[in-house]
Amino acid sequence: SKQTQKHNNVVDFHTRKKTKAKMSLNDLVPPGVVTGDDLVTLLDHARANNYAIPAVNCTSSSTINAVLEAAKNAKSPVMIQVSNGGGAFMVGKSIKDKNAAAAGSVALAMHVRSVAKYYGVPVVLHSDHCAKKLLPWFDGMLEADEAFFNKYGEPLFSSHMLDLSEEPDEENIAICVEYFKRMAPMKIWLEMEIGITGGEEDGVNNEDVDPEKLYTSPEQVYAVYDALSKIGDMFSVAAAFGNVHGVYKPGNVKLSPERLGQHQAYAKKMLNSPLDKPIYLVMHGGSGSTDDEIKMAVDNGVVKMNIDTDTQWAYWDGLRAFEKDNRDYLQGQIGNPKGKDKPNKKFYDPRVWTRKAEESMVKRVMTSCEKLKCAGTYTPSSEPGYPQHGTPKTGPSPVVLMAAGAIVGSAATLLMKVIAK
Repeated sequence: SKQTQKHNNVVDFHTRKKTKAKMSLNDLVPPGVVTGDDLVTLLDHARANNYAIPAVNCTSSSTINAVLEAAKNAKSPVMIQVSNGGGAFMVGKSIKDKNAAAAGSVALAMHVRSVAKYYGVPVVLHSDHCAKKLLPWFDGMLEADEAFFNKYGEPLFSSHMLDLSEEPDEENIAICVEYFKRMAPMKIWLEMEIGITGGEEDGVNNEDVDPEKLYTSPEQVYAVYDALSKIGDMFSVAAAFGNVHGVYKPGNVKLSPERLGQHQAYAKKMLNSPLDKPIYLVMHGGSGSTDDEIKMAVDNGVVKMNIDTDTQWAYWDGLRAFEKDNRDYLQGQIGNPKGKDKPNKKFYDPRVWTRKAEESMVKRVMTSCEKLKCAGTYTPSSEPGYPQHGTPKTGPSPVVLMAAGAIVGSAATLLMKVIAK
């Protein structure tokens, strides 16, 4: 019967996925910025093999390079993400144009595409939390995606996030559906949030939110799946389980990662899925999480974990330590303990102290790779790198098109003459 055939096709599809999951990630996904089917393969591999990928907020070429260096050292895929505030910073804080954040985000994406291949590991290019009031920023990035796609056949970004968790569930899901319809033809991944992450980040303050809203129900998560799966399968859900943005001592934030397992079990039952973890889940607000809580979240299907507060501190801490150790050489261009006429350029050169900040951030990102169990999953490619600025779509030569047009025109003229006779 048709129903039996449909069931067999689904089983065959998941069997092929299981086979891929056992393969080396190097044999499945190329190095550099990954989009579309390669991104799906990467996240399938992560989910099937119980690891997650760190998604690090970046605001400059320096922080981007630090994240890429960490991924290469850790032998791991990585995600680089930009927030609205990060995009505005990237374009320059003096710019007050309404499109500044989108322009800066595109500039950040182009830098990643310029250098990612040189680090030899898979890189996901993502935009972070977009609340309803920030949708013009989202629109600007999608316009850039569409322009890049029309020219090169792939989007500029790998994925985007809509965070409409402050809105009623119905409105949240409805807006996500409309945007996903626009994204799906370009094979852009959509991450959405349902249930609220506490704390404050990038101008969105949920410090006084109702505690009950910090815990998403299985029914809420499935409602998202039901709506978005009708359009495509390239989406993930950031389901709240007590997460809080910001920095907290381990144990001071009450996380319930076991709830993620309940979401998966409910979806499996509703879908009659052969997969134990049919939904791609995302973890936000991981600062203050214990290693056991992170492990349980990953074991329950989290494939991406956001990191920002801890890497911000690490970047500053590298600079702080350098200044402390070399303070006597940083009080003027000339004059230090070695002599009042001795120059200090080798200490205040931005490349010197910025590098110390990068080195500290590299170590912290590598720690996240270890905790998320993605370290060692990808051997960096030794092939020469190159910028991923797009390869123009191939199509018929303009000369061929003109000749074809002339032939069609002549045929039409002859046909009209025959009809006239």
